[in-house]
Amino acid sequence: MFLKYLSELHGVSGNEKDVRDYIIENIDNNVDSYRVDKIGNLLATKKGKSNPAIKVVLTAHMDEVGLFITEITSEGYLKFQTIGYMDVNILVSKPVIINNSVYGVIGSKAIHLQKPEERKQSFLIDQLYIDIGANSKEEAEKNVKLGDYAGFTTAFTSFGSGFYKGKALDNRAGCAVIMELLKQQYNCDLTTVFTVQEELGLRGSKIISNYLNADLAIVVETTSAMDNQEQDRENWVVELGQGPACSLMDQATIYRPELIKKTIQIAESYGIPLQLREGTAAANDAGNIHLAGAGIPTITISIPCRYIHSMSSVISQSDYTNCIELINLILNNCQEYINLPHRGWEVMK
Repeated sequence: MFLKYLSELHGVSGNEKDVRDYIIENIDNNVDSYRVDKIGNLLATKKGKSNPAIKVVLTAHMDEVGLFITEITSEGYLKFQTIGYMDVNILVSKPVIINNSVYGVIGSKAIHLQKPEERKQSFLIDQLYIDIGANSKEEAEKNVKLGDYAGFTTAFTSFGSGFYKGKALDNRAGCAVIMELLKQQYNCDLTTVFTVQEELGLRGSKIISNYLNADLAIVVETTSAMDNQEQDRENWVVELGQGPACSLMDQATIYRPELIKKTIQIAESYGIPLQLREGTAAANDAGNIHLAGAGIPTITISIPCRYIHSMSSVISQSDYTNCIELINLILNNCQEYINLPHRGWEVMK
């Protein structure tokens, strides 16, 4: 299963090589060609059955949030900064791995040593460190250097009533979806793009947008599920087990309503559950992709995900498989997306 192996690989933003190598190894027989650009994005092309064919882009980012070593103390502890947006408070006591070989644990002042006022405060990043079991700076430097990356060691597994849990599901789940789709043959020409450094501000897709040309782009992502006890049910944006989500708007993209309507029609016609992502928080690679060249009509299809940007995220198995099936249907019906009238939001009514 692609998703299991992708989840357990380490690929913090800027250090995606292991993920990229795994993808290349497993799509090589299903694509016509591939190349890696100067920043590390992986582009693979697959010719369609039609000639001339509609050109479609599928994209997902390879990178995950993680840690970056910035200092080695005289006692042999490692200071670090986060890469990508993370809640510092969830890091304490978590196991990590550096360079795929050096194990450690994130430490802080033990709670019984904290003053009462300290226990009421959130941790600051400079209060944390990684303990790799070294007794001195010199000993630590034998295995770790400044600029090394640290990732989390969570094992991928299925659990409960049809769920997956693991690290880096944002966005190895999207990568796995595209890899599954590449097993199929479509009428359209496919360009699949596995981007780097999305968690640092959509950097990989910024480069990609300089040379993409397509009739339609589909960004495959994960999105924060709101189905938890902290949220009133009427405020849930998306939830697990109710299908993939189609975005209406985010911080970088306003999605064309006629494309959203067409996606809804296809999902309903084939009995695929579909949610609408109404929230405007965050952004994804669509922000750059839809501005490529003279503009590319773009949609984002996301898998709802709990505890995103943490060392243990959760998705629904049915949402994952329905995401694959929905995009498969879109690709098989991509002609219906071409030359849609450019109308306003009334098309949704």
